[in-house]
Amino acid sequence: MINIGIIGCGQWGPNHVRNFSHLSGSRALMCADLNEKRLKAMKETFRNIHPTYDHREILRHPKIDAVVISTPTKTHYQLVKESLLAGKDVLCEKPLCTSIPEARQLIKLAKKLKRILMVGHVFLFNSGIQKLHNLIDDGSCGRLYYMHSQRTNLGPFRTDVNAVWDLATHDIAIFNHLLKSQPLEVSARGGKFLQKKIEDVAFISLFYPMNVLVNIHVSWLDPRKVRQITVVGDKKMVIWDDLDNVGPIRCYDRRVIPHYYYQTFGEFYLLAKEGNITIPKVDLSEPLKAQDGHFLDCIRNRKQPLTNAQSGLDVIKVLEAIQKSLAQKGRSVRIPS
Repeated sequence: MINIGIIGCGQWGPNHVRNFSHLSGSRALMCADLNEKRLKAMKETFRNIHPTYDHREILRHPKIDAVVISTPTKTHYQLVKESLLAGKDVLCEKPLCTSIPEARQLIKLAKKLKRILMVGHVFLFNSGIQKLHNLIDDGSCGRLYYMHSQRTNLGPFRTDVNAVWDLATHDIAIFNHLLKSQPLEVSARGGKFLQKKIEDVAFISLFYPMNVLVNIHVSWLDPRKVRQITVVGDKKMVIWDDLDNVGPIRCYDRRVIPHYYYQTFGEFYLLAKEGNITIPKVDLSEPLKAQDGHFLDCIRNRKQPLTNAQSGLDVIKVLEAIQKSLAQKGRSVRIPS
């Protein structure tokens, strides 16, 4: 039995408690939060869990094998560090921390102490994203031209990080995974309409190897909730829509082909080829439950997670570059390799 302690009982903490209470071979033993109402609600919902105001109680508990950190971003570094030093394996909600040096220190510490350090990039466990990854990987899309994502809604609004660190973190992790690489440079513009120091909307351009262009639009200030990614290749075009109840993946057999003039050597014009739209079968499941199950598997088998700390660092490198570009009004910023 793997005993889990959950630090932070806000938006995601209770979902982790639910998952680890039901996943085979695990138990949510303790939870910590500074809010009395949250702890009371946790105790009423999960009768067997022990709530505490002090997260250090969890870290000192000899039966706790691993912890989940689901707290505000600015607290991640210190809590992850304390947890690793206490000998616990760690699953930390995204992003891992707020700077490259902090991430590197945590990676080094986890390696030294031989602890599992996993980052909660939950969309990599989304069955639609996994199908999209397979379509790209097996060559169905052909040579990739560009991708773009839209992640918008009216709220929820945050005061600790901007919309980039809140929302674009997901898409950066997804694109890094789909393209198996990091972007080379970034350009970004944003707007601070609701709060003076925090961008609530941003338009981001990422330039990946093999001349793949990626665009990300994130916003807390939009009339519609949208979670979409479009992939455009020279063979097929694919759209992932996380809110589509019929099927999250749609494949468009549409492409552009050159038509040559045989009378004049080398001259051609472009033709749009129209084809069928197919909706492949995707077995829908709860991404967070799949992620938590993967964490348990990594603990049991002492293996590196799909979303390990290095992948978390790669995302933070991009986030920092985006922040620099925002401050410089869209100037292109190179991303450290």
